Amino acid sequence: MKAPPVLYWIFLTQDKIDPLKLWVPSEAYVGRVDRLDNDPYTSNLSILLKDVQWADSGKYQCKVSVNTNRDSFRRNGDKTLLMLYDNLTFNLINHSDSLLRCEVNVSQDARFVLSIFHNGYKLQPVDCAPRDTSAALHYGTLSETISLRKEGEYECQLHLNETLVTNSTFHYHLNDAADAEKNVSVTPPITDSEPSLGPFPEPWFLYVALLLVPVSTLLALLTALLIYRC
Repeated sequence: MKAPPVLYWIFLTQDKIDPLKLWVPSEAYVGRVDRLDNDPYTSNLSILLKDVQWADSGKYQCKVSVNTNRDSFRRNGDKTLLMLYDNLTFNLINHSDSLLRCEVNVSQDARFVLSIFHNGYKLQPVDCAPRDTSAALHYGTLSETISLRKEGEYECQLHLNETLVTNSTFHYHLNDAADAEKNVSVTPPITDSEPSLGPFPEPWFLYVALLLVPVSTLLALLTALLIYRC
């Protein structure tokens, strides 16, 4: 090669004449894009997009231009679709102990589906907010509300086609119908940014203490037997 290959990452907007460039970054991406490997001759041409915004949802494509002693050519990579979603909100509706709502913001894509299950069975919502398809917004809000009728585990799932994207669990214990909210525990989904709980340490001191009881009793009996024989 006469020179290191030239890398282009572009955001495929409707403007095909002058698409937004992520690398080398255009004004919209300055300070938000880094190369994962800065070696000019590396085969890893991946980039890291930081401070992701809803407007970043869409298709991206990589292009590489190469100049050799014999020829010059460009290779186009496959198109990559970036989809975004927010944290799930899964809890009782204010001023109600019988209605449970799940809500989430997602990229504008009809393939995102929100569902609520009870002990593994999909529930029919009593209220399902319409998907906002306004062109002015880069995201939409999915919302489902179900009626709490039985105790047990309720789970809200967000799917993209057949793939489970994220979920949240709601445990409902109706010990007192007049104050049901105090008997509820919510389990949020675990994300990469949240540390997972490790195993609890073994209670070795308790094991040793329990073992000392029979040992001490046996020593006391042996001592008493020796004293009696003497």
